[in-house]
Parts: sequence; C-alpha cells; structure tokens
Amino acid sequence: MKSLCDRVFRPAGIFCAVLLLSLTLGAWGASASSGAAKVSSEKETRVVVDHTGKEVRIPAKIERIVITGPWPLPSVYCLFEGAGDKLVGIHPGSMSAAQHSLLPRVAPGVLKARTEFLKGDVLNAEELLELEPDVVFYRVETAAHAKQLALTGIPSVGFSTALSGFDTIKTFESWVKLLGEVLQQEDRAGGIVEYGRKTYDEIQAALNGAKDLRKPRALILFNYGDGIIKTSGSNFYGQYWLESTGAVNVASGLSGVAEINMEQIYAWDPDIIYITNFSRHMPEDLYENAIPGHDWSTVKAVREKKVYKFPLGMYRWYPPASDTPLVLKWLAQKNQPELFARVDMDAEVRSYYKRFYGVDLTDDELHRIFHPVREAANTK
Repeated sequence: MKSLCDRVFRPAGIFCAVLLLSLTLGAWGASASSGAAKVSSEKETRVVVDHTGKEVRIPAKIERIVITGPWPLPSVYCLFEGAGDKLVGIHPGSMSAAQHSLLPRVAPGVLKARTEFLKGDVLNAEELLELEPDVVFYRVETAAHAKQLALTGIPSVGFSTALSGFDTIKTFESWVKLLGEVLQQEDRAGGIVEYGRKTYDEIQAALNGAKDLRKPRALILFNYGDGIIKTSGSNFYGQYWLESTGAVNVASGLSGVAEINMEQIYAWDPDIIYITNFSRHMPEDLYENAIPGHDWSTVKAVREKKVYKFPLGMYRWYPPASDTPLVLKWLAQKNQPELFARVDMDAEVRSYYKRFYGVDLTDDELHRIFHPVREAANTK
C-alpha cells in the first residue's frame, strides 16, 4: 500500500513538473515567435518606381546606402537626412566635391563613406558587396552599372540626369521626388523646388520685360585639362543655364559634351567664358596665358576680364544639385549685370543657406563658395 505521502505529494510533483515544462515550452515559443516577428520585420519591403520605369522592391527600413551616381546626388540626399551617416559608399567624384564643399558642415558623416569600389566609372561589384548596402542609387545613363547591379541582387534605384531634357530645375525636382519616395520623406525638400521655380519665373519675367535686351555670347568650358577642351552644347545643362539667364550659347550648334579647339574658340570670340568645377583651370590661367599650347590672349572675354569660375557650395554649381536656384541668380547677374544690379549674391547665399540648411555662413565660408580651389575638380 502506498504511503499517504506518496498519494498526496507525488501527483503534486507531477503537476509541478508538467507546469514547469509547459512554462518552459511557452517561454521558448514566445521567444521563437518574437524572433520570427523580428525576422519578418527585417524582411519587410516596399515598391518604388525609379526613373527607368522599373518597379524596385526595397527594404522598408534602410540603414546602409551606396550612391554610384549621379555625382551631385549625395548632396541632395543629405537634404532629407540632415546627415550622411547612412551613406557607406559614394563616387570618388562626389567625394572630391564634398571634401572641398560645405556639405560636411551639414552632414559630416558623408566624409566617412567609402569610394574604393569605383575607379572612374568602373564598378567593382565584389568591393561593393563588402559594404553590405540595403540599397544602391545609380545613374541610369551608366548602362554598365545597371547590368552589374542586377547581378549582385542588391535593390538598385535608377536616377536620370536626362529625364527632363537637361532642365536643371526639373531634373532636381525629379531627384527630390524619387528620393522622397525611397526615404518616405516626400515633403522634406519641397521648399527648395518651389523656391527654384519661383526664382526661374522671376528671372524670365525680368528678361521678357526688358527692352532692347542685348544677350552676350557665352562659352562654357565644361571640362578642360591635358590640352583637351570640352564644352556644353545644345543638349546639355549649359544650354539651359545660358538661355534661362539672358545669354546665348556659342556652342549651341554642337550636341552634348563636345570637344573643341582654339581655332573654333577664336571664331566664336565669346563675350563671357565660364569654367566649371570639372576643370582645374581658373580664370587667372587664361588671363595670364599660362596654359601651354593654348593662346587665350586674343579672346574677347579674356581681354575684358569676363572669365568666371562656377562656385561650389553644397556641390559644384554646374549640374543639378541642392544649390540649383542660386545658380540661376548668379548667372543672371553675370550675363545681365544692369538688369539684375540689385541682386546681392552674398546676401542671397547667406539667406538661402540659413533657410534650407540651418547654416549661418561665416565670411570665410562665403568666400570659399565663390572661390573654389583647384583640388575640388578631382573627379577620378
């Protein structure tokens, strides 16, 4: 016969053991369920349509971003984030501009991004994968990148530089819209787009209202180095800049980025010359005739000291970027100084940077914008 103790305590012990096992299994199940929920959350995705018209499935939560192009895009991206900490890789051309610009003032993290995965426009897919990006932004006109990125399996969103016919305001607007969708911050930079449209309209109204307007003939030295001169023809940003700010593009008969020679420049004899920050040359190089093999001394713009270097703010001021509206005002004042005599560019830039970037520019920083260093042109 079982003892009273066995009859009383053994069932209780079994009950306790069963209860303990149930609690343990329940706790494990809850943990497993939590883990599954975490994995599920990490795998959540969204779909965006990029500038190729393709649907791209991207992670719902993006922590690591690589931007292979367009080169100005990191500066526009930083408008949304106010920082560059999520940028783990950018093009070397973007980095050289950032290192000599005011972008690190707003987003210091951008200087930590890696560039070794790109040599010029040659993409090393293996090194790109080592950066473990959640998403890659690339320039759709660089077809080789699109093919390589497709093979990596990394979600890749294409941004176009030609979608809006090289209208810089519209191009910038298209980048802002797509970035807003990807980052789920559609209205973040809307004010800059609106400001740009307003600036353009005001300049057009002034130009159209002027009587007997004389438009100077201007040449843009887009890329000038190693004795090779490339200008901006009718199917590129230079045409938009000059037409919309009261000048005539002497190279309008050419298309895109076109190589020219000194004989052609002598024939054009432009009134004004602009040098972009894709060239290391400065106005004084032309004034002092210091470029071997090229004699600039007889060109009208050089004789009259009307050679200007494009400024560099958050990025180079020639292509679309976050400073684009300021470029319109700067060019309008250079091309039509009497019509836009009241425009105070120092005040305009200070006001713009305070409003859109929250930055109070020092005198030194303002000087740097209008007098970029040669090294800022390193695009390799």
